[in-house]
Amino acid sequence: MSSTDTATEAPRDERRDGEMARITAALGAAVLDSLVKPNDDMWIRVSADAWRTTGETLKSLGYTYFCFLSGIDWLPSPFGKGEDDPTEPTPERDSTIKQGYTGGATRFQVITRVMQPFTSLGVNIKVDIDDSLAIDSWCSVYAGANWHERETHEMFGIGFNGHPDLRNMYLPSDFEGFPLRKDFPLLARIVKPWPGIVDVEPLPGDDEEEGEAS
Repeated sequence: MSSTDTATEAPRDERRDGEMARITAALGAAVLDSLVKPNDDMWIRVSADAWRTTGETLKSLGYTYFCFLSGIDWLPSPFGKGEDDPTEPTPERDSTIKQGYTGGATRFQVITRVMQPFTSLGVNIKVDIDDSLAIDSWCSVYAGANWHERETHEMFGIGFNGHPDLRNMYLPSDFEGFPLRKDFPLLARIVKPWPGIVDVEPLPGDDEEEGEAS
């Protein structure tokens, strides 16, 4: 093999490749897509009906440390980016939903991460959330999922079947809307541009002083 062939060969990660093969073999048809980023991380996307089973299986494979769980809203914001300059014409935007690593078929997904303690091996697990906006809870599999599922329910409006208590933690119980959805209007950004793109506002009285000076 020439030095040129070596330079262009795709990087491999035998340890994670082997671990991914073990995970996908255990989960079988539940795995819809997978990705190993060499010397970085592992990703899988599983079917919604196998969501709870996926957690149980990963735990039995030694992934006993629960890191986090949250929602993803892949909808491009209809309000644009907070960093857009309001003095410039509105830029054209790509409204295509792109679900990132291991793809997807829905606007909303749930993502979680578990690890093998005392190793550098972790796996990120994604699942598509259909129009029912609900998925099985992992509370009885990983106790740490309880708080994360409550937050995801509160911020994204995604339900978790079997969760013992999905009460709000941050917002009033009668709060309307889900703040982490892309179509939730952040009124502060609509009324006032992102401060990093505008001049510093004058202090009270500065306008009067400038008027007197002129």
